[in-house]
Amino acid sequence: MNQLNDIKEHIRQANLVEKMIYALTIVFVIVFISPSKMVSVFSLPPSLDAVSDKPWTIISYAFIHVRFFHLLSNVIVLYYIGNLFLDFFSPKKFLIYYVVGAIFGGIFFIAYYELSGKTASFPLGGASAAVMAIVVGLATKIPHYSLRLRFIGSVELWVLAAIWVAISAFGAAGVNAGSGLAHLGGAFVGFALTAYFKDASTLESMFKRKPKTNPFQKVYKNKNSINTKPSFSKKKQNQQKVDAILDKISKSGYEALTKEEKDYLFNQKEQ
Repeated sequence: MNQLNDIKEHIRQANLVEKMIYALTIVFVIVFISPSKMVSVFSLPPSLDAVSDKPWTIISYAFIHVRFFHLLSNVIVLYYIGNLFLDFFSPKKFLIYYVVGAIFGGIFFIAYYELSGKTASFPLGGASAAVMAIVVGLATKIPHYSLRLRFIGSVELWVLAAIWVAISAFGAAGVNAGSGLAHLGGAFVGFALTAYFKDASTLESMFKRKPKTNPFQKVYKNKNSINTKPSFSKKKQNQQKVDAILDKISKSGYEALTKEEKDYLFNQKEQ
């Protein structure tokens, strides 16, 4: 009983990435117990007519794994890249990338078979498209961040993302074309969302409406008051400091940051 309580407490204290991994693992065990029923109900069929009868499958398929090594590969990538993702994005954005990546991956999968007229030998299942959105989204944010891989050495994040995208592109030209295109759909979402959030943040700071003031109103300053700078100037300085920290990460890695720099970067994340 105490062990069960310890497990519950551990899950409660886990971050969003770890909770997602727990969810994928639990669903895998359930699928293992009743594979045919779970796959039939929750995996994504390649037909638009079939999806209209089971609309939830456009998302639920991203939690279904039939093969253990398929689950293991996604969980490993999600653990390392996902936790790094949370250093630069909020948990809310992690969910956005995951869900939207899964949806677009499913759309690419269905569109291929609808437009080509080919028949898929199996429905789509697995978190690869959603995980791809996380990987490419982070690589777009910090492309030159280096990961130290055993037996390989330091590899920049954009290289890993490019290799995965290339493998998916080759897969899209092979027997499992639908799955490969689903991965590419997730990659597209990752790149597009990071570009969108970056541009939206810049545009918001540039075009944010300033409060109207009465030009005939006389302003009195208290001699003890502190002279504050305009909001845009402050945001610009914050962005410059964040860019300097990201540049340091690209050159020397995240571990090279001081505690103050790590805290500052964490506090600048959008909630």
